[in-house]
Amino acid sequence: MTLSTLLLIVLILLLIGALPTWPYSRNWGYAPGGGLLVVIVVVAVLFFGGYVR
Repeated sequence: MTLSTLLLIVLILLLIGALPTWPYSRNWGYAPGGGLLVVIVVVAVLFFGGYVR
């Protein structure tokens, strides 16, 4: 398993986890989605910078 495949799996799991589908998580606001955005930006910089193949 390559690093890019592992990162893709982690991003998909984070995306599913950031969805406010349960009643108690609806009050969290933008925190899960904002954290996911930061992770996506970091992975994109690593990918386009040539660090992840």
